[in-house]
Amino acid sequence: MNVIKTELDGVLILEPRVFGDARGFFMESFNQAAFDEAVGRHVEFVQDNHSRSARGVLRGLHFQRPPHAQGKLVRVTQGSVFDVAVDLRRGSPTFGRWAGVELTCENQRQLWIPPGFAHGFLVTSDSADFLYKTTDYYAPQAEGAVRWDDPALGIEWPLHALAGQPPLLSAKDAQAPLLAAVAHFD
Repeated sequence: MNVIKTELDGVLILEPRVFGDARGFFMESFNQAAFDEAVGRHVEFVQDNHSRSARGVLRGLHFQRPPHAQGKLVRVTQGSVFDVAVDLRRGSPTFGRWAGVELTCENQRQLWIPPGFAHGFLVTSDSADFLYKTTDYYAPQAEGAVRWDDPALGIEWPLHALAGQPPLLSAKDAQAPLLAAVAHFD
């Protein structure tokens, strides 16, 4: 596995080894020992999630507050997305900054987003199947969100991929607060 550090401490792009030929391909999508080595500690996952979304759907920016903060290992098995992590750790030198990466079924990249970050993605293909492992269970009382287009974040979403249409948001995401109004991680 190739590990690429992002500008946000702890957020990693993981490129698994893919073996392909005329029949198709094989890859190991998760190996606990290799993952722990890549992130530098043991991480236990407790829940797997799968979503399918149409072109232009923007999900996020979501997080869970302690004591239910979640780390996420995310990947795309069909289609393509622009995936984003935002640092919500108040004492971090990169607080309020973001990192983004294109995840596709072709590049097989994965993104590790540790607890303390908000996460979101924009579907740039006709549809996308998005899979993610989490380090804590979904806890509705701990969920939070940051507005996807907060000017303080300045996320460069690839909106050109939507052919002039605005992103499709859930009602909850459309009403998410700005970063300045969100309780941060210490």
